[in-house]
Amino acid sequence: MKKSSDVRIIVLGSAAGGGLPQWNCGCLNCTMARDPGSALKPQTQSSLAVSLDGEAWAVFNASPDIRQQIEHNRLLQPRRLRHSPIKSVVLTNGDIDHLAGLLVLREKQPFTVFSTCSVGEIIAENPVFRVLDPELVSRRSVEIEEAFFPLPDLEARLFTVPGKVPLFLEEDEPDLNVEGENTVGIELKAGSKRVYYIPGCGVMNAGLGARLADADALFFDGTLFTDREMIATGTGRKTGRRMGHMPISGEGGSLDILDGLNIRRKVYVHINNTNPIWRPGPERTAVESRGFEVGFDGMEVSL
Repeated sequence: MKKSSDVRIIVLGSAAGGGLPQWNCGCLNCTMARDPGSALKPQTQSSLAVSLDGEAWAVFNASPDIRQQIEHNRLLQPRRLRHSPIKSVVLTNGDIDHLAGLLVLREKQPFTVFSTCSVGEIIAENPVFRVLDPELVSRRSVEIEEAFFPLPDLEARLFTVPGKVPLFLEEDEPDLNVEGENTVGIELKAGSKRVYYIPGCGVMNAGLGARLADADALFFDGTLFTDREMIATGTGRKTGRRMGHMPISGEGGSLDILDGLNIRRKVYVHINNTNPIWRPGPERTAVESRGFEVGFDGMEVSL
């Protein structure tokens, strides 16, 4: 039996919205991921699972791929006729790739959904989420910086990070890098261990950097390698920052900023299908040579 201070983390999904390959994309990475003979394997949409004992699990963001993720991770599968080790789901924002998996978890199984009030309102105002039986699935809104427990002895806090509202709520040009309840990071503490999950971040400010310094592990927004990556590859018209994601490289990129924060494990997640760090090359070498890891489905981190 693991001690209560041990933290076990599984990357259920490492890709950004749409996954790898994305259903309508024929870029180099997507083409490679569709080839069974390629070293680049398909990856599902961003989500983590965390446990202290290997029996009860909290899921962070409910990806549309959650059924597949459960089937690929035995520890999250039922132990008997009607059962699930998943005790809670914690949401970092209202993006489709973080909410839609709740609809998959509608099969009369008890768990608790934790979110900010703003994200909770998105769920409450959309009638499709009524498929989650309120007698079994409780919804709890937590305030920014309020301590709560998605599992016994696993303390969590939601904190603001610069970002924007979900795409489906945008009106005209959204306010970028605003700090509020629509985009948050998650701080986890168990014993002396401190872990952060931030799948979306528009910019790294001084306050956020100070918070992350000396952490045991950080799972951070690796959406794009360069800010204009999607424009350069012909797959989109927006920069990464316009989408609410700071780039890995370049001025103000996460690679340089996070490198100086003395974080024990630094793992990029929420990686877009176009990002060259998926495959061997100078971009991946640049990341790994600075002590960063490229997350992948099924990756496990134990602290």
